[in-house]
Amino acid sequence: MPKTSARLLSLLSLLQARRDWPGALLAERLDVSPRTVRRDVDRLRELGYPVVAVKGPDGGYRLDAGTELPPLLFDDEQAVALAVALQIATTTGAGIEEAAARALNTVRQVLPARLRHRVDTLRVTAVDRPAVRPEPQVDSDVLMAIGAAVHGREVLRFDYSPVSGPVRATAAPSGSAAPPGSAAPPAPPRGTPPQTPRNTDPPPPRRVEPHHLVTWGRRWYLVAWDLDRDDWRTFRADRITPRTPTGPRFPPRELPGGSVAAFITARFRGVGATEGPDGVGGWPCRGEVILALPAADVLRHTREGIVEELGPDRCRVVLGSWSWPGLAAAIGRFDADIEVIGPPELASAFAHLATRYAAAARTRGTPGP
Repeated sequence: MPKTSARLLSLLSLLQARRDWPGALLAERLDVSPRTVRRDVDRLRELGYPVVAVKGPDGGYRLDAGTELPPLLFDDEQAVALAVALQIATTTGAGIEEAAARALNTVRQVLPARLRHRVDTLRVTAVDRPAVRPEPQVDSDVLMAIGAAVHGREVLRFDYSPVSGPVRATAAPSGSAAPPGSAAPPAPPRGTPPQTPRNTDPPPPRRVEPHHLVTWGRRWYLVAWDLDRDDWRTFRADRITPRTPTGPRFPPRELPGGSVAAFITARFRGVGATEGPDGVGGWPCRGEVILALPAADVLRHTREGIVEELGPDRCRVVLGSWSWPGLAAAIGRFDADIEVIGPPELASAFAHLATRYAAAARTRGTPGP
């Protein structure tokens, strides 16, 4: 019996390794007769493994998809890769954190001691960035629906909620009092014409050709061709509510930039997908300044750009941003004297912000400089 059990496990491992196995080759690999292979296949079927016979000159067997998940076999590298992937899955924000943690415990429990030690040496700890609001979580069913449309190349229809989420207004019953602590709306002045209520009909669903489901900065995005706007768009998956059924199939389009990585990088960093000669990417606004700070102090707070040391307390900084005021504000956060090298638009942005900040100071009643 132990020999038969070991042979069944070897047969199962072989069936998982490739799609089709000729019966004669299986018999040769297991060092048994073709009749024994047929009996072992029947035993696997009794245990719930969907092994189907492959017709043809040589005949053979295939491990097919079934209605339930049977026990699986993994080699050493697959087992370690699975355990590591499950640890990473708990940090994806895809709404599968609890399930991934339970699956990791299940896998770790049955790992041999030598593999369990390898897995335990790598512990991934998820640390969220400080933020005013927590990162949005995506329902795993939504990801599966989007992924199925991407895989099937089928037009996807979905409702796209605003950034703050859908707002539902409920009218209080006639004659009911306002909630404690709330103020009743003021009555309109006498003679004021009645206001026409705004159209509260929900917007029509978006219609897109889904091409890629990607992650960026712990958020999930759908890259798709918007059929109504005739352009490429990126949609946050946590704001998508898919509608069924999906639409017709579509031929794939070529993404700008040549790859989804280049396209996403360009969308989130600026115009263009290639690194510029100054190392600040394709930002539409790029400027150069000299700061009265050591280069090491500036470099710790600069994720992109160039910081060049000019002396113990001076450095040259090249940065990019979406707008000139945004770039000036980013440079102004360094508490140091600033010398603008160029371009003139950056100097004008500093002057514009200086006027705005001075006006804000006067509004607060603070005397000017």
